[in-house]
Amino acid sequence: MKKLVVLLTLFVASLNLSAQNKNYISVMEKNVAVLDSTRDVSQLQSLANTFERIASAEKNEWLPNYYAAYCYVNMTYKTKGDMVDTYCDKAELFIKKADSINQNNSEIYSLKAQIASARISVNPMTRGQKYGAIAGELREKAKSLDATNPRPYFLDGMAYFHTPAMFGGGKDKAKPAYEKALKLYETFKPASSIAPNWGKHTTEYYLKKCTE
Repeated sequence: MKKLVVLLTLFVASLNLSAQNKNYISVMEKNVAVLDSTRDVSQLQSLANTFERIASAEKNEWLPNYYAAYCYVNMTYKTKGDMVDTYCDKAELFIKKADSINQNNSEIYSLKAQIASARISVNPMTRGQKYGAIAGELREKAKSLDATNPRPYFLDGMAYFHTPAMFGGGKDKAKPAYEKALKLYETFKPASSIAPNWGKHTTEYYLKKCTE
């Protein structure tokens, strides 16, 4: 009888866990879909707040913190000066939380690299060398953790594209990186419906610009 009670308790617990997991996935899918379709700062802020709330409720899940960080780094592209650092600081706070939950993850290191690159825009002349080197190291780490991940190669392309040729960048350097990224995007399969899967359309856009 005691065994039966234990089995029933475990069964009910598993059903509750399954229902919670389905609810989590559903909420994440909805918000990731919105994130994929916007670069509006106010909407990104709203999404970042939502992902932060999800992260507070789902303390063992790394993706809500990851997407909160992704929102903030994308907000940097719509602002200038000190606000870039403010958004990057926020992004770093969340990506560190994601990293503490899921260590040595290629997607997390790719986003770390993107945050470092975003800081350059505050003052490219004084920050380019420092943060460019940091971002490059993080992209290489991302590649070593998952050779099939297209995002570090996409970010390579972005780094070259936005660096003047006289400093080692330019379209000629960016093009092979974008081509490599696009090739990987064609075969890349995200781990789940809510796993990172961004960058392909932007890669196609910039690859076209490399030939103009």
